[in-house]
Amino acid sequence: MLEPIVETTRRRIGDIRHLTDEFRTRAADMPPARSLRDALVADRLTVIAEIKRRSPSRGVLAADLDPAARAKEYEAGGAAAISVLTEPDHFDGSDDDLVAVKAATSVPVLRKDFTLDEVQIHQARVIGADAVLLIVALLSDDQLAHLHGVAAEAGLEAVVEVHTDDEAARAVAVDPVIVGVNNRDLRTFEVDLATAERIAAGLARVPVTVGESGIFTTADAERMRRAGYDAVLVGESLVRSGDPAATIRELTVR
Repeated sequence: MLEPIVETTRRRIGDIRHLTDEFRTRAADMPPARSLRDALVADRLTVIAEIKRRSPSRGVLAADLDPAARAKEYEAGGAAAISVLTEPDHFDGSDDDLVAVKAATSVPVLRKDFTLDEVQIHQARVIGADAVLLIVALLSDDQLAHLHGVAAEAGLEAVVEVHTDDEAARAVAVDPVIVGVNNRDLRTFEVDLATAERIAAGLARVPVTVGESGIFTTADAERMRRAGYDAVLVGESLVRSGDPAATIRELTVR
């Protein structure tokens, strides 16, 4: 499942790579980013609420989703940050969704995409993202270190995402501020909350940790909190919820 996503991402990168210097120049004039790290640290489990219309594994989730309106509901429910899927070919996302969410809310916004090249980081800064996603499974050690450094230079925080113990060790090597553990195997798209529970011990020195995918109930959130996670990233249950603000409050456990 991952290969076609990477393939289309590389094609999109090819279309914008010539804009790297322009994006970098424009990014330098952007106001300071909102701190995702600061937003996620609290005396309770915090929630990164996701804007997502579709996923390869679950199909269409919310075809008529209004990103700005839903983001306002998320913030009203106490979401610490908002993640926006901007990948267009497999998730029906767009940069316009992120622009709308950033304008409608006051919390940090994570650009959820498949970051393979520095041009995407500078582009993320220009469209208003406060943080970017770096998926260890898609990057060599050198690429990970380079892109992590580019994000810092651009004034963005990076969520370094892992889903195995080996990837966690590779992530820790770049001294990340935020590590997300994806309970979804990115190759099979199967979900198991035990993944985050198992990997937690290897992230003891990471300042902020996030449990991602498979969080639907208060019991799921409590498992992530007991495992030591500071936050959870929640998508499907929120975009399908008739009352996302109430759902977020249910997931915000102490």
